[in-house]
Amino acid sequence: MTFGANNLQPKRGAFKTSKRVGRGNASQKGTTAGKGMKGQKARSGASGLSRVGFRQSLLKVKKLRGFNSPHAKKEVLTLNTLNRISKDNDTIDPYVLESRGVIKTSANGVKIVATGEITKKITVSGCAASAGAKKAIEAAGGVFAA
Repeated sequence: MTFGANNLQPKRGAFKTSKRVGRGNASQKGTTAGKGMKGQKARSGASGLSRVGFRQSLLKVKKLRGFNSPHAKKEVLTLNTLNRISKDNDTIDPYVLESRGVIKTSANGVKIVATGEITKKITVSGCAASAGAKKAIEAAGGVFAA
């Protein structure tokens, strides 16, 4: 037997024959078409979503509200961390922070926040900072150059 477009067949069991409903009472699916007598589930358009098991799983799905911003956020750095990783008269910029393993990547930028205190005199460049962080760095004798 040769293979050709005229004798190709799908694998046995690949397709399930559809239920033939409403084709007379001899077929066992006549009159009510296998849906029982009356009620919501017997009507057209009634879905299986009202079953308790599926309703429970629907309730567990997280609501899709809001959106995720496509813009990456800056890495946040506290004054405590800055005080811990730096020495007097150090120059701090995103590349130095990345090389010391303080931040994951310098690509998104760095923002210094005023959590904690700083006692070392450092020069900060190429970083954003809150107003309180700028004051604290300059009060410690450091320089903040944006």
